[in-house]
Amino acid sequence: MFEPVANQSTLSEAASKQLLLPFGVPFAQETVCSSIAQAIEAANAIGYPVVIKLSGDHIAHKTERGLVRLNITDATKADQACGDLMALVTEHDGDVSFLVAEMVKGDRELIIGVINDPQFGYMVALGIGGIFAEAIDDVVLRPLPMTFEQAMQMIDEVHHQSILGAFRGSQPINRTQLATVLTSMGQVCAAHPEIESLDINPLIARSDGSLVAVDALIENGRTQSDPLNGKSHSFAPSQEHFNALFNPRAIVVIGASSHPGKFGFVSLHNALVNNFAGKVFATNLQRENILGVQTVADLSELPPGEIDLAFFCTPASSNEALLKQCAQLGIRSAFIASAGYRESGEAGETAEASLLELANSLEMLIAGPNGQGVVSTPSSLCLQIVAPYPPSGGISVASQSGNFVSSFLNYSQQSGVGIARAISAGNATQVSVENFLHYFAGDDETKVALTYIENVGNGESLLQAMKHITAVKPLVVLKGGATAAGSKAAQSHTGAMASNDRVFLGATRSAGAIKVSSVEEAFDSAATFATQPLPRGNRVAVLTTVGGWGVVTADAIARDGVLDLVDLSDDLMSQLSALLPPRWSRNNPIDCAGGETRDTVTEIMDIVAGHESIDAVIFLGIGIQSNQAKMMRAGTYYPDHGLERIVAYHEKQDERYAITAREVSRKHGKPILIATELAVTDPKNSGPASVRDSGAYCYPTGARAATSLAHLYEYARYRGIAQ
Repeated sequence: MFEPVANQSTLSEAASKQLLLPFGVPFAQETVCSSIAQAIEAANAIGYPVVIKLSGDHIAHKTERGLVRLNITDATKADQACGDLMALVTEHDGDVSFLVAEMVKGDRELIIGVINDPQFGYMVALGIGGIFAEAIDDVVLRPLPMTFEQAMQMIDEVHHQSILGAFRGSQPINRTQLATVLTSMGQVCAAHPEIESLDINPLIARSDGSLVAVDALIENGRTQSDPLNGKSHSFAPSQEHFNALFNPRAIVVIGASSHPGKFGFVSLHNALVNNFAGKVFATNLQRENILGVQTVADLSELPPGEIDLAFFCTPASSNEALLKQCAQLGIRSAFIASAGYRESGEAGETAEASLLELANSLEMLIAGPNGQGVVSTPSSLCLQIVAPYPPSGGISVASQSGNFVSSFLNYSQQSGVGIARAISAGNATQVSVENFLHYFAGDDETKVALTYIENVGNGESLLQAMKHITAVKPLVVLKGGATAAGSKAAQSHTGAMASNDRVFLGATRSAGAIKVSSVEEAFDSAATFATQPLPRGNRVAVLTTVGGWGVVTADAIARDGVLDLVDLSDDLMSQLSALLPPRWSRNNPIDCAGGETRDTVTEIMDIVAGHESIDAVIFLGIGIQSNQAKMMRAGTYYPDHGLERIVAYHEKQDERYAITAREVSRKHGKPILIATELAVTDPKNSGPASVRDSGAYCYPTGARAATSLAHLYEYARYRGIAQ
C-alpha cells in the first residue's frame, strides 16, 4: 500500500488514487507492482487487454513523457512494455513501480478537478477531458462544498451537452453518478486541507453511461490562512449607520466652496437643486454664503445631535481632526470624497490606515475615501461630485468604480427605470461592496441590486454577501478584469483551464447572482428585474408585427440555449388564426404579417400571454406606426389630406400596445418585454415613450430583451419559482 508522504508536493498516481478511493471515486481495477514479473502476473489476473504505466512519487505527467502503454494484449507484450518503460526512467524519478490496470473502453472522456483559488478557495471543475482538455476548453467551475442539486446544474452548463447525451450508440452519461463524484470533492478537501490541486483525468464513460476514473493526480502544499482573508475590524457598522448614510435627517458638506469648479461647490449644489428633504449645513473657512447656505468656519458651530451624514471635500491631511469633530456632533456616517490616500502611494496608504483606525475607534461609518458620492432617491439625496440625479425606482447600485455609478444613473434617466440607492465604494477602506449588498438585502426600497466589481479582496465575504441578498432579491454583477491572467492554480489540466473569469462566474452562479459582460447588459438586466414579474418557466413566445425582427430574436434565443421558443399548441394556433390573415407565420415567432387592426395585436397579446404553455412574451414592432406619423406630422401636407387623423391613430396604437402589455403582464403574472431600436434612436416616439410611461423598460433590440429574459428565468429557477 502507498501512504502519502507528508508535505510532498506531488503524490504519485497510486497514492492519489488511494486517497480518493474512500470518497467513492469509481477507479478502474488496477494493481501496483514493484517488478516486471509482478506486473505480468497482475496483467494475467486482471485479464487482457491492460494498461501499464510507470508510477512514482516524482512522476506527474506520464502521458507527456510517454510513460503509458495502452492495449497490452498478452504476457509477451506486457514484458516488452515494462522493459520499454524502465528504459525511460531518469535519475530524477526516484523509486518507480508499475501500475497495471484494465483497459477501459469508452468513447467519451471528462475531467474533474479542484483548484485552490486565492479569493474563493476550493473550486471544483468539470469539463471535457482527455489529452485535448485545454484545446476544447469546455469547463465549468463551482466553489466547494456544493450540494447534489448544484452539481446537477453544473453538469447542465457544460457547453458540449451532446457528448453527455446518447452518443454514437452509447447510453447517456450517468448524471447521478457524475454529480455524486463532483459533490464528493468537497468531502475530499475537507478531510485533506493540505491539497492544493486535484485532477481526475480522464474520467471515461463506458457505453452503458457508467463512469470509470483511470488517472488521478494530487498536488499538496496548501497552507491554511485567515478565513477572512482581508480587513478585520473591531467595529462593524450597524443598520443605523447605513440608515444615516442613505436616509439622513440632515447633512453637512465639509469644505464647501464658492468656486463652481470645485467638489465643495458641486456636491453642495447637487444636494440643494435636487431638493434634499432634510436640512443642509456646510463649512467654509471664509464663512461664505454659498447658494443661500450660510456656512460656518468650524464644525463646533453646528447644532449637536441633528446631523446624520457628513460629506468630506477637504484635504486628506485635515480629515482626521474633522472626523473627531463629527463624532462630537453625533454624526454617525461620513462619505469621504477626498483623494490622497492609498491610490497616491506609500504615504497615502499610511494615512488611510490611520483614518480607518480612527473611524473604528469613534464607531463611525466611513464610505470611501476617494469616492464619488451617494444617491438616495427616497430621501431626495444627491450628495455626489458628478451628475446626474436619476428618477426614483427600485434599482440600488454599489460600485467599485464611480464612473460606472454615473453610467447606471445615465441609463436610468434615459430609460425612466429608476434608482433607489447608488454609491461608489471608492477605496472601500472600511465598508465595501459586500457591506452595501447586505444593507440592500434588508432595504424595502431596493427591488434589485446592481454592482460593479473589479477586485475581489475577500472572496469568502463577497460570496456570503451575494448569497445573503439573492435569497430575497436579485443581484446583477458586472465584473471588470475578466481577461486578466488566470487565478493561482497548480500546473495541471484543471489549473490550465481555470481562468479568472471562469472562477468568478462559477462563484456568482453558485450564489444565484446574475453575472453580465457589459454595462448595457447590466442595466438591461437590472431594469428587467425592477419592472417584470419572475417567470414560472422558460417557455417564451415572440410576437412581432414584422418578420425579420422575430427571426433574429429567435436566433438569439437559440444561441443562448436558456429559453425555449416553444411550438404553438393546436388550440393556440386556432385562436390566432381566427384573428390573423391566412399568410401569418403559423409558428413561433408569431408574425402578424401586417394584418393587425385596431384590436388585433392587443387581443393576440392577451391570448398568448394567458395560454398555459407560455411563460413569457417578447413583443417586437412597437413604434413603427408612430415613426410614419412623425414623418407625416413634419411634412408639408400636414394636417390636410386626412393626415391629422391618421397621425393621431398611429400614435394612439403604439400607446395602446404599451399599456396593454403592462395590463396583460399584471393580469397573467407573466413578463412581457418590448423591444425596438427607437428606444435609443427616437426615445420621444410614442412607442418607447409609452413603454416608459407605463413603468416598463424598452429594450433597444430583441436580442437584448431575450438575454434579459433569460437572466430573469435563471434567477427564478434559483429561487425555486421556475422549473
